[in-house]
Amino acid sequence: MTFEQLPRDYPPFLYIPCMEHVTDGAHAEAQYRTTKDGRTALLVYSALDRLHACCGDDQPWFGLPVKDLQMLHDGRAFDVVYTDVYVPEERREPGQVGLTR
Repeated sequence: MTFEQLPRDYPPFLYIPCMEHVTDGAHAEAQYRTTKDGRTALLVYSALDRLHACCGDDQPWFGLPVKDLQMLHDGRAFDVVYTDVYVPEERREPGQVGLTR
């Protein structure tokens, strides 16, 4: 997967849910989800208020310029990226990483 041909209006900076709160972004671990058909999904948010509205105020996160999305993929591959997806409250706990798509 390459991210060279993202839509022109794709946000230049993304907010990505991570597994736990950290003080050093280098230690942030992205939170991946599994779709109903078994694919690995990365949820990204175009604004911090959208991340909070969709994942809850307590969701740990880190910021990433969209140009570095490939680097994240190279570290741990994912099959699909979903932008600004609402996560139901019952799936927000760290152990509940499934996705209903």
